Amino acid sequence: MKLIKCLLIMASISMLGLTPGCKGTSKDSGPSFDQIVASRRSVRQYDPDKKISEAEIRTLIQTTIEAPSWANNQPVRYYAAISPEKVAAVRELLGGNNQRNTADAPVLIVSTYKKGGSGFFRGQAANEIGDGWGAYDNGLSNAYLILKAREMGFDTLIMGIRDSQGLRSLLGIPEEEEIMAVISVGYRVQDPNRPARKNIDEIAVFF
Repeated sequence: MKLIKCLLIMASISMLGLTPGCKGTSKDSGPSFDQIVASRRSVRQYDPDKKISEAEIRTLIQTTIEAPSWANNQPVRYYAAISPEKVAAVRELLGGNNQRNTADAPVLIVSTYKKGGSGFFRGQAANEIGDGWGAYDNGLSNAYLILKAREMGFDTLIMGIRDSQGLRSLLGIPEEEEIMAVISVGYRVQDPNRPARKNIDEIAVFF
């Protein structure tokens, strides 16, 4: 009866041009997690007319704070180039085809991690991986970032060919941080093809 009453009220109010919500009624909650994962691509051509604000990048990076890390060490740091001048300067330090691939990307983010934290216990490497755990935590954090970006309607490209010392000098990145990747953020011009993925039995063993 409550739902029927609510629907009657909605019908009456809608005649006035309003769109109230009702407790207990379904609402569009956006794409599912599986849909976000399925639609993410490594995008190499961006729309030059679409910009991204600092507030949006703050929202994007805020999400990465929830990523897990060794003993909650949270070693990952981000350096976001947003101004056209700084974006251009970072782009000049990209190698391979990455300068061309990010020609119209409005944002470039450098991802790093603090060394000597993740993977260490009382100052000593906890196992043979050592600082590799910092890289592991960086990857987890970056995964949160690119998936949140897709949820927000953005596209990304993770790049490993870059001049790390040039980036360190340009952005004032401390020596105790390892520079991992540069991530472009923007809007795709068209939908890239989806590369083939391995079958689950090729990557997993079940006991």
